[in-house]
Amino acid sequence: MNLKIKRDILLSNLNYVSKAVSSKNVIPVLAGIKWVLNEKGLSLEASDESIIINCFIDKEKIEEIKEYGSVVIPGRYILDIIRKMPNELINIETDGLKILITTPSSEYTLNGIDSQEFPDYPLELNKKPIIMNQKVLINIINQTSFAASTQESRPILTGINIKIKEKSLEAVATDSYRLSKKVIDINEGNDDPVDIVIPKVSLIELLKILNEEEIIELHIFNNKIVFKFENILFQSRLLNGTFPNISTLIPTDYTLEVTSKLNDLYNVIDRTSLLSDSDKNIIQMEIKNNELITTCDTLQVGKVEERIIIEKNNPVDIKISFNAKFMMDALKSFNGDNVVLLLTNETKQFVIKDKTDESLIQLIVPVRTY
Repeated sequence: MNLKIKRDILLSNLNYVSKAVSSKNVIPVLAGIKWVLNEKGLSLEASDESIIINCFIDKEKIEEIKEYGSVVIPGRYILDIIRKMPNELINIETDGLKILITTPSSEYTLNGIDSQEFPDYPLELNKKPIIMNQKVLINIINQTSFAASTQESRPILTGINIKIKEKSLEAVATDSYRLSKKVIDINEGNDDPVDIVIPKVSLIELLKILNEEEIIELHIFNNKIVFKFENILFQSRLLNGTFPNISTLIPTDYTLEVTSKLNDLYNVIDRTSLLSDSDKNIIQMEIKNNELITTCDTLQVGKVEERIIIEKNNPVDIKISFNAKFMMDALKSFNGDNVVLLLTNETKQFVIKDKTDESLIQLIVPVRTY
């Protein structure tokens, strides 16, 4: 392999693919990036077995190709080297498993690994993918992923459940104590209904390389999903198991509907939580007359009380306790000016919605404080 390429072009693609370089040395070759140079261009690929990222640099973007070939180059070192190279043009060539990286003023030699040792991951594509704007997918991930579980005791809850039926896409995440649900319309649905669970950690890595201005294709299979955008293929495994039926978790009847300014509500909860126990983070909220009152009384620390004016749909008063962090995470997912709290009683889960946008709902399970 022997090529000459502009530093910026190579670095941007290495930054993308390096997100999948394994930090665990269970399989040493996965700590590297597979380079394959042929008559079409340069392919860069990395995997930690959960995700695979492949970036393709077309031959038109390569300054000079002298010899085709393939090799696996240690991911951490090649990225650092290219990032700190001072020159615009970089020459990379191999001599067996030795990789020589040179500019007029720098020269590095790295030990590579035979590309045959790198696992063969077939990055398949469907004939009829789901197509959407990347900004839409970014919003879906941001507005739901925080509610997914971080506990491996129930692996299915560590992912986001994606359901597609006709021209509607529903994304749901829950850790049993809170739930986030986002529904959007899509231009084209699948011929068959889709019901998959994508690991949250995979989607967070995908988020790091998405660009709001471009479209993205979702190629869905039985045990994996491939995201295709620009010159990048991003594949993630799917989680096995049955995601909970959330239709039974979301209340349909409410005792009280409360409307509040989003920023005001977020700020009083943020301030009230300052005195809460850092582990449990529990505060109390009381809806009384036309006020929302938040309090926290911690024996070792002190007491706080905050008030804001709200609107109610009836005279009922309710007092409820909850995890302040869960509430703040939920409120951060909304983009509007006003939110609506739909409450039943002090023990029943409550729902948060945007005043003008029905596409997103957040649900929080109260905490008993007696």
